[in-house]
Amino acid sequence: MISVYYFGAISLILIGLYAVLVKKNLLKILVGLSIMETGVNLLLVSIGYVSGRSAPILSEGIGPNQAVDPIPQALVLTAIVIGVATTAMALSAAIILYEKYGTLNVDEMRRLRG
Repeated sequence: MISVYYFGAISLILIGLYAVLVKKNLLKILVGLSIMETGVNLLLVSIGYVSGRSAPILSEGIGPNQAVDPIPQALVLTAIVIGVATTAMALSAAIILYEKYGTLNVDEMRRLRG
């Protein structure tokens, strides 16, 4: 079952990497970065998963050996917040670049700059 999560995470990372390396539109590149970030988050959560254990929430009947490690989950939550902030900043930079150059094509922006 875990291998499905690894396969999904690696697939998302590769799809995002393809978009970043091949696409010329700045918004498509940013979407690729976001997809890649989601794949990394899924990979981190699936690495921290232990079969047969539950979330580390204090409740009756859950002992210390019956809960998963909360560190990967906390790291992924932090990464999600940071990812949203950097995506918002990148989108605002894309808006500024569109206002300046009138296009979101990266090659066209390089041509207009020079």
